[in-house]
Amino acid sequence: MNTYSYRKLKSALWMFVFSVFAIIAISFLAFITIDVFINGISALSPMIFVQDQVPPFMPELGGLRFAIVGHLIITALAILLGIPLGILAGTFLAEYGKNSRIKTFITIFSDMMLSIPSIVIGTFVYAIAVVPFGSYSALAGSLALAIIMFPVVLRITEDMMNLVPKELREAGFALGAPYYKVIFSIVYRSAASGIITGVILAIGRVAGETAPLLFTSFNNNYFTTDLTEPMASLTVTIFNYAGSPYENWQSLAWAGAFIITAFVLFINIASRLLVSWRYGKDGNR
Repeated sequence: MNTYSYRKLKSALWMFVFSVFAIIAISFLAFITIDVFINGISALSPMIFVQDQVPPFMPELGGLRFAIVGHLIITALAILLGIPLGILAGTFLAEYGKNSRIKTFITIFSDMMLSIPSIVIGTFVYAIAVVPFGSYSALAGSLALAIIMFPVVLRITEDMMNLVPKELREAGFALGAPYYKVIFSIVYRSAASGIITGVILAIGRVAGETAPLLFTSFNNNYFTTDLTEPMASLTVTIFNYAGSPYENWQSLAWAGAFIITAFVLFINIASRLLVSWRYGKDGNR
């Protein structure tokens, strides 16, 4: 067997091995997704979105309004905290901090944050935002999710801005535009699709987090919008209901899992479509 045939056979063998492992991984993912969708749809009803929890011994199924609204509030606050800071930090690293020593520190620190388990971030926020005030709160939960989002947005923003050709910046400087206008009018516009995709992926990541919320916002069985007290979240409610012995709470857990799964799936599909639309459009020009 000559060298070319040997390499071709080796390549085909490894392609077969990788394909088998990919099919196995996709099969497990498909099984979990289909199981959640089947059980979740059977338990889903319009009343889930408008009713609150009922006692487990009642014949009514009840609803998840308190958990859905609480989850939206906590996630929205996390977005307001994490995304602007992540974009600003990424902008600093890409535009102003290229030759500074602080860039190395921030880059290493953000890489470490990306690999830290979310439960560790939850315990950290518990120590700095729950223990000193003597109470769980929605603000503490939002802070934990914002910390998880921050390094994701930072790194993607930095990478997308570094992909913008320096000639575009130089063209803006040649027209007499100050640096901040070049960033806002040229760099941000060129990197907008990538940055938006990173933001969407960061939102999708924190939307399904449970562990950090157990240590921060804890949970609440009643509807509330007070940010300074414990607040229900959909993920923690699913965690509690799934382990309960009551059939109606288990059904609500399946419905909540379906809502979370559908939302995260929508977020990921939207980000992929945004990227393909943007770059496909640019490629046809």
